[in-house]
Order: sequence, then C-alpha cells, then structure tokens
Amino acid sequence: MIVDCHVNIYDPNQMLPLYAQQSAIARPGGFALESDCETIHAAMQEVDKAIIFSLRYHDSIGIDGDDEVTARAVAKYPDKFIGFAAVDPRRPDAMDLLVHAIEDLKLKGAKFGPIYNGVSLLDPRMKPVYEYLSKNNLPLTMHMGTTYGNNAPINYGRPLDVDTIAHQYPDLKIVMAHMGHPWYEECIVVARKNPNVYCEVSALYYRPWQYYNILICAQEYLITERPKIFFGTDFPFTSVRDSIEGLRRINDQVEGTRLPRVAETTIEGIIHSNPLEHWWHGGYPG
Repeated sequence: MIVDCHVNIYDPNQMLPLYAQQSAIARPGGFALESDCETIHAAMQEVDKAIIFSLRYHDSIGIDGDDEVTARAVAKYPDKFIGFAAVDPRRPDAMDLLVHAIEDLKLKGAKFGPIYNGVSLLDPRMKPVYEYLSKNNLPLTMHMGTTYGNNAPINYGRPLDVDTIAHQYPDLKIVMAHMGHPWYEECIVVARKNPNVYCEVSALYYRPWQYYNILICAQEYLITERPKIFFGTDFPFTSVRDSIEGLRRINDQVEGTRLPRVAETTIEGIIHSNPLEHWWHGGYPG
C-alpha cells in the first residue's frame, strides 16, 4: 500500500499573483501551478490513498484556499482522497471554520502552517484547535521547516516547539511535514521521544544530499525502527513517481565511498508506510 500523506488542493481562482512571484524564488522557473481536483486525481494513480488539504496562505505564498474545495474532491473520489481542514488561527472565525469542516464537511484531520500564517505553535490562539482535535481524535499535520515565502517568519518553522505541544496534549497525533528541513535533527529527536509525534518526507528528494543525511540521522536515532516516518509528495511541488525514485536512488550519490548507506528496509518502509494505521487512535475511522 502507498499513501501520499501530503497533497495540496486549490482551484485556479484561489491562486493569487503572489504565488507565481514567490515560487520563482524556490526553483528556476517556479512550480507547476495546477492542483485542482482532476489534476490531483490524475497525478495520484500510483497511490492507494491521498491525504489532501487546501491552504490559507494568501499573504505568504499567495494561495487562498478553503475547505469546500477539499470536501468536493473527497465527495467525488471517496475511494482515493481523505480530506483535512485548513487552519488559520489569525481569523476570528477560525474555530467556526474548523468545526464546520469536521462536523459538516466530514473532513478527517487538520493542516496548519505556523510559518505561513505567522503564528507560533505556542500562541494562545492555537489552544482551542489542539483541544478540539484531541477531543475528536483528529490528527494535526503541520508544515515544519523553512519556506521560500518572503512574508513568513522562519523561526516558526523550527520543530522544537512540537515537543512542548506533544507533552501538553498527549492524545493529539501530530505530524511534522518535510522532516523539519533544514532542522531535521530537531524533528528526529522530537519524534523519537514523543509517542504521539510523527514526521514525513514530502518535498525532500530534490535536495539529495540533505535527504541522504536526514535518513542516515533517522537511522542512527533508530526512529526508522518504528512507524514514525511517512511518505508524501507535497504535490504539485513534486510528483509521486519522482518522489519514489528519488528515495530509491538516495544511495547513488555515495557509491564508491565508505559512507553509510540508507537501508533498503528504511527506503521501502517509508514508501509503504500507512498513516491510516497510526495517525488516529484505533486506526482511521473511515
């Protein structure tokens, strides 16, 4: 089984001019922009399930999505998509939107980008979000790591504050996206010590030397021995095929050296990891 745990969805009218401007900073030529329902469904043919969420990042990277676009995609392709709500705690109606997404739209988790929304994990506005998700057995995926967005405070992307939240809310399942790059050691040690914290490898393969070091570090801290690291793409910023091939070829760059290898069990364990068994207490509720 292959589950892509990190897929972004938005309609064309939700992409602001800022998106094209900012994405050019990250890669020459920017990114492919399309990530509507049909585009995603075509791109996800190689996976069994895809966890999708929209983004409320209008002022940082220029995507102004909503939960309705996520819910419509899930309703159209329920055997393929699992929908998460988008959280922007700056909005006065943030909790109303979250409750609507879960209780009316039937989404199954939440996504939050502290660096994109400019809100620390320790901000008091996050407390009702954590409490609601804990009470309702809903996982929280968070962008952890840096970003190219000019209007995003980098310090909020560091993973160490996840340790504090994990202790305060031991029933909350927390997922750190992108292995917290470039602060991957922080991500790994936080995931190692907290049974309710996980991480995932989306949007890493195109920095192969960093990716290699992330996976070697994860092996040395033994978190690869437990279901802690999950597979994701960050579509449309990367694809399923490139993400899988990039992981399977991670050792190519150290051929002919005495450097340690990323184990085959680590590689295949990540590709075939199953968040449906671990991100909800008692397994995915369906």
